[in-house]
Amino acid sequence: MIRELAGDLVDLIFEWGYFGIFLLMTIESSFIPFPSEIVLVPAGYLASKGDMQIGKIMLSALSGSMLGAFINYYLALMLGRKILRKYGKYFFINGDALQKMDTYFAKHGHISTFIGRLVPGIRQLISIPAGLARMNLAVFSTYTALGAGIWAFILVMLGYFIGENQELIDSYLKQITIVTLVILILLASWYIYYQKTKRI
Repeated sequence: MIRELAGDLVDLIFEWGYFGIFLLMTIESSFIPFPSEIVLVPAGYLASKGDMQIGKIMLSALSGSMLGAFINYYLALMLGRKILRKYGKYFFINGDALQKMDTYFAKHGHISTFIGRLVPGIRQLISIPAGLARMNLAVFSTYTALGAGIWAFILVMLGYFIGENQELIDSYLKQITIVTLVILILLASWYIYYQKTKRI
């Protein structure tokens, strides 16, 4: 089913062009989380054939990812606290928990946003606690763009160099995901160590 969907997306992207990438990445980053590789790997493949340009693919993908992230951020910013104040008690969330979240994101929001954008299953959701915590928008935007840009570039290059070989794509994507997670764990460990030594 995924392969059929990927094939349909190649046709859709080719038909809609860069706007198709922008629209799909906006949806992927906000309303309906689905694997971004089914958008960007086919786009990279089209670039390898000369039907698209990598620079424009990256611009479209990053713009879509940012718009999706801003949608989640502002929804959480405008509505999140009202909802949590009304229903948070049913999920053991009170005013103290919100205050702790505000403090955490004020100190560590940049690294959390960057790492979150590179972790499968979390990249779409990290904008919500950032919005709830009223994280500085400039900092949020910078680290969201950095994380989203790195991931998009990896996927586009995967499609560019491997093309339609689905087995190789699956294999390399698993390896890349594992390596990325290991690097992020090391980065998080270093950051925690740095913060502890900074306090001392």
